[in-house]
Amino acid sequence: MFPRLVDKNTSVILKRLQQHLAKSTKLSIGYPANLDFDYALLLPFFQYYLNNVGDPFVEGNFALHSKEFERQSIKWFAQLYELEEYWGYLTSGGTEGNLYGIFLGRELNPDAILYSSNDTHYSVAKAARLLKIPHVVICSQFNGEINYEHLEYELSQRKHQSAIININLGTTMKGAVDNIERIIEIVEKVGVRYYIHCDGALGGMLIPFIRGAPKISFRDYPIGSISVSGHKFIGSPITYGIVLTRQPYVNKIETSVEYIGSQDTTILGSRSGIAALLLWYAIQTRSQHFRKEVASCLENARYLRDRLQEKNYHPLLNDFSITVVFDKPEIELCRKWQLATEENFAHVVVMQHISTQKIDLFIQNLLVNKEIENEKFLTGNRKTMCVINCV
Repeated sequence: MFPRLVDKNTSVILKRLQQHLAKSTKLSIGYPANLDFDYALLLPFFQYYLNNVGDPFVEGNFALHSKEFERQSIKWFAQLYELEEYWGYLTSGGTEGNLYGIFLGRELNPDAILYSSNDTHYSVAKAARLLKIPHVVICSQFNGEINYEHLEYELSQRKHQSAIININLGTTMKGAVDNIERIIEIVEKVGVRYYIHCDGALGGMLIPFIRGAPKISFRDYPIGSISVSGHKFIGSPITYGIVLTRQPYVNKIETSVEYIGSQDTTILGSRSGIAALLLWYAIQTRSQHFRKEVASCLENARYLRDRLQEKNYHPLLNDFSITVVFDKPEIELCRKWQLATEENFAHVVVMQHISTQKIDLFIQNLLVNKEIENEKFLTGNRKTMCVINCV
């Protein structure tokens, strides 16, 4: 092996980055990433090159992989979403999962038009551009849920073309859940051929563990595919995701590649074998506690909503969601707490690492910041009045 020389400057740079990350992690509440995880037992595997190239259900020629762990994880998700003839793989994240689902819909229905709501994640519009699929944007309701009447109207204008319907299981900004059953009723009433892709980046891991929530079921509904992010609810030091679909759909598009001794069924060629280990380990050690984790996040989200309501920040918390939307505070506070913002709104996604103590600290900061801004406003008004009076 070649010698590894680490000079003092390199060590200083890395130490500085670590300190920055440690500080920023403490105040990260605005984006859907669970920062409460421990994968120390897997550290020995970081000395190996793990590449799950090709189809996860085909071993292939390359031996340095963790496909068995990937297959076990995909099976767990198939059982969660009640899908018997399943196929799936670990993606680079939710964007790739959405791209794959929409790609499948297009391959099965070459004449299709993509329909998604105004509150849909930006990756869906990107997928439409990449795949050159006509895209119709449907209006959203105030809470972020799709406008069903507008969807029906737009579908009825294009009855002669197939439809790819993107269903949000928790919109990006407001955490709204589109009603699968109602959407299916609409497309069948209009009478168009359709394919349904579910964007379950965060909600795909919440809804199955909430009592009274709508089911995500391939058995009960004609869902074509679902995409879930691994670094959101599950939590991970690297980004990855899961896409799941019906196995017969993939049979129609697979091609054999002799070079890797596998089927070319994924978007990317090389794929992280470490991600497969991370997901498998999380399922093995925590899956029996997922329901409790979801319940805790829901409870803390309601706590945050109530505190914001007390302080007149007009919060919104959708059913089956842990995303609390409220009036956007000053930019300095948004940057400090890494709040996601859109127009006049900001939100906090109450993940596992966000305790009531952290919420109280945030509320305290929010109020102090508001008092400072009010004082600046009053001081500015006093100066203006002084100038007027002096004149």
